[in-house]
Amino acid sequence: MNSSRPVTIKDIARRFRCSPSTVSRALNDHPAINEDTRKNIQEYAKEVGYQRNEVSLSLLNKKTASLGVVVPTISNYYETAVIEGLHTALQPLGYTLNICVTNENYLLEKEYLSKLLSNRTEGIFLSVSQETYDSGYYEHLESVIQRKTPLIFIDREYEDFETSRATVDDYHGAFAAVEHLINIGYKEIAHLKGPNGLTVSEQRFKGYVDCLKKYDMPVRDELIINTNFKVESAIVPTKRLLEMASPPDAIFGANDQVAIGAMRVVKDKNLKIPQDVGLIGFDNSPISAYTFPSLTTVSRPGRKIGMEASRLFMNQINGSEDFLHESIVLPSELVIRESSLRI
Repeated sequence: MNSSRPVTIKDIARRFRCSPSTVSRALNDHPAINEDTRKNIQEYAKEVGYQRNEVSLSLLNKKTASLGVVVPTISNYYETAVIEGLHTALQPLGYTLNICVTNENYLLEKEYLSKLLSNRTEGIFLSVSQETYDSGYYEHLESVIQRKTPLIFIDREYEDFETSRATVDDYHGAFAAVEHLINIGYKEIAHLKGPNGLTVSEQRFKGYVDCLKKYDMPVRDELIINTNFKVESAIVPTKRLLEMASPPDAIFGANDQVAIGAMRVVKDKNLKIPQDVGLIGFDNSPISAYTFPSLTTVSRPGRKIGMEASRLFMNQINGSEDFLHESIVLPSELVIRESSLRI
């Protein structure tokens, strides 16, 4: 037997002088085949390194047990927690996850969805990219719906689509963060905002603004500066804030990375946290508990989002003709630590 190519069912059939269908049934433990024959064929197949052709099987079954997970990044704790939740729920059911990272790129997102559909993926979990929001082009999502492939929005959504979604209540998390700073006694609260137009950025920004308004505090435009969620994107904006004639006494970061970047700048200016400047992040990433001082933040249940999204997918594929899409919004929770507790 030629060792340079994979062993096939036909090779095994020749060895045992029987039909390929007999070998196939023996490998699948079919009771119609004598137990000793089954055992001999299975042992031989293992010995020669036979592997079942899952692609061929999936074409026969019309099922691939393959799912697509399309996310903007996997460099943040939150996204990896969502993927872990999906894996925990779906892997025991026999599904394989294909992780696709768009880097906030519309064309890449479009290409991934097209490839996933070509490969007959059974479902797609999508966190919409920044460029897709900016472009306003959603035809690639329409094609998923038209193919009747389940599409579940995770975290970032597009509201005009009739599909299931699992998201986090970012608005009330941001509101609680700013309210905490006000209750501690901070008066001039800056916001290092995420990218404009992104649902999570805008919801956190709205929570920030609405909380200031509730307490009759001014919304100062010069205290609101954009970042891109990365730690380095907070450095220059924080320097600008602290060099103002009337600098802020607290900073609410769009996420933990941004707040940690701000923390570095505050320390470099020889200012004390939280006495001179209070700091709050968002996400409750593992590192936030170990910064010095530890970072007050807002916890987002990433793993639970993944678990809930899995449940929505299973409900859809097991649903009847009159299946109704669900929208799950999980609460966020303020985690108070040292960076905001001014005494």
